[in-house]
Amino acid sequence: MLINEVMPAAATGRSADVDDVVLIQRIVRRDKAALSALYHEYDRRLVRFLGRFTRREDLIEEVINDTFMVVWQKAEDFRGQARVSTWLMGIAYRVTLKTLRQGGIAHEPLDGNANERASEPFADHELTDWVTKGLARLSVEQRLVMELAYVMGNSLEEIAEITSSPVSTVKARMFHARVKLRNVMPVLAGTIEGNP
Repeated sequence: MLINEVMPAAATGRSADVDDVVLIQRIVRRDKAALSALYHEYDRRLVRFLGRFTRREDLIEEVINDTFMVVWQKAEDFRGQARVSTWLMGIAYRVTLKTLRQGGIAHEPLDGNANERASEPFADHELTDWVTKGLARLSVEQRLVMELAYVMGNSLEEIAEITSSPVSTVKARMFHARVKLRNVMPVLAGTIEGNP
């Protein structure tokens, strides 16, 4: 029985979630059109997430393709305990983590166009450069958690689900990442002597 037969989408207010579940169910039955629909629904979000780590379109495309290959192979493992978007980001997180650890994605500086422009464009670019360099000094796990929270807008619970970690671990990674950033940012800005 499909989820939308149990509870109409309008009643839940989560029609996109219901539609995603239906797509996963179709993927389990090896419906390539459903995989394509899910890909098109999440492609931009994944490009935005991966764009925080590299500007190389070929690497971004490779990680996204690897992510959807896992979706195709593991769709029957989706149990509906989380939203499809959270489950999918968890797969993308693990594929990205593996690629980062293997050195496939080198953390590259972001260009100033990635963020909204401040009234002083040079100050904005400089701040973006400091933040990018600061993020590059974090462990891979800390950096991905910070990106999931502050760039992608995921809640602590969603990040815990995505990373297959307890909420306390997510909080600890974020705490240690913020402490490290707080210590390294003045050095990068040149206000404290040290090795940037």
